[in-house]
Amino acid sequence: MSATSEWTRAAVAGIATQAGAALPLLAPVGESPAPGMDLWDMWPIADAEGRTVLRGGRSWWFFLAAPRLDDPEGRHDIARIRLTSHGADGWRDHGDAFPEGFTPGSREWSGSAVLEADGVTLTHYFTAAGRRGEATTFEQRLFVSQGRFLLDGETPRLGDWTAPQEIVAADGVLYTVADETVAPARGIQGFRDPGYFRDPADGAAYVLFTANAAWSGAQVNGVIGVARRDGKGWRLQAPLLSAIAVNSELERPHIVVRDGLYYLFWSTQARRFAEGIVAPTGLYAMVAEGMAGPWRPVNGTGLVAGNPPEAPTQAYCWWVTGEGEVLSFVDYPGVGPEDAALLADPAQRRRIFGGVAAPFFRLAFAGDRVTIAP
Repeated sequence: MSATSEWTRAAVAGIATQAGAALPLLAPVGESPAPGMDLWDMWPIADAEGRTVLRGGRSWWFFLAAPRLDDPEGRHDIARIRLTSHGADGWRDHGDAFPEGFTPGSREWSGSAVLEADGVTLTHYFTAAGRRGEATTFEQRLFVSQGRFLLDGETPRLGDWTAPQEIVAADGVLYTVADETVAPARGIQGFRDPGYFRDPADGAAYVLFTANAAWSGAQVNGVIGVARRDGKGWRLQAPLLSAIAVNSELERPHIVVRDGLYYLFWSTQARRFAEGIVAPTGLYAMVAEGMAGPWRPVNGTGLVAGNPPEAPTQAYCWWVTGEGEVLSFVDYPGVGPEDAALLADPAQRRRIFGGVAAPFFRLAFAGDRVTIAP
C-alpha cells in the first residue's frame, strides 16, 4: 500500500460553489416496516464482488434498530442489527439478525454482509460497542461471524452463526484505541463500521473502518482505516484516507468499482467538520485507479450528495450499492436552520425523528465526477 491520501481544507472549500449536489426535500415520513421501532444505519447483503443479492425478487438489508424511546438519540445505546428486505411492495421486517446475548458488545453497531459463493454462507462483519454485561461505554471492536442465509418460500431463515471472532484491534500507533467511557461534545473516537471489499485486481480481501489517527494530536483527526486479510487473519495497514484538521468522523466507508475506477464512499455530518469549514451532512467520496491510490476527491471537493440547505438534517448514512443505487435513513426532516433549536429538546426530537428508510436514488459515474442521476 502507498502513503495515506489526504482530504484537504482546500478541496472542501470548493463545496461553496459546487452545483447539483443537493438532494431533494424528503416527502413526509412513511410507516416503519417494524412497528414501534426506529431503524437507521443500513447495509445490504452483497456477494464478494459487491453485487446486491436478490432472493425471491427482493434485496436484503440489515439496519440498526431499537424500540422507539422517548428520546431517539438514546437508540445508539440499545442498538441491535435487524434483517429487512425490499421489493415491489416496499419494505418488510424479518427480525433480529443475531440471537439475544450472542454478540460480545452491550449493543451492536454497523458493518457489512457478504454472501459467499455457495449462495448460503453469510459472512457478517459488525461492530461490538461496549461489552455485554458491563456498564455502557463507547469502546468499539470489529467482529465477524458466519451463518446461513436461506429462503423458505417468502420466509428468510438466518442462523447457525459461528462464535464471533475479533478481526483486528486498534494499535494505538496508526489507530486510536476507541475506549471512551463518556462521549465528548466533539464526538467519540472511532474504530467501527467494518466494510468488506475484495479487490478485483488480485482477489485480496480488505475491511475498511471508521477510525481516528493515533499519531495526530489534533482534535479533528478522522481517518478511513483498512486491514488486509493475511492468510486466515487480518493485518492493519496505513489508513487509505486522512482528514486531519478537516473532519473527525468519516463513517461507514465502502468501495465500489466502476469502469475500472475505485470509488471510496463515506458519510459525515456537518458538525464533524473542523471549525471554520462549512459543508453539508452528506455522502462523500474519493476515487483512484486501485487500492494503492493515490485517492483524489470526487468532483474536486469530495462531496457527492448532501442534504439541502433548507433541511440540513433530513437524512443520514448513505450506502452506495454495486449497482450505483443509494439508500439512507430519514433523520430529522423538515427542520430548517431557523428551527435548529427544536433538536435540543428530546420531546421535539421524538416528534420529528424519522427512523425509517429514505427513498432510493441513483448515481451517475463519469470518471472523477459522480453526481445524482436525474
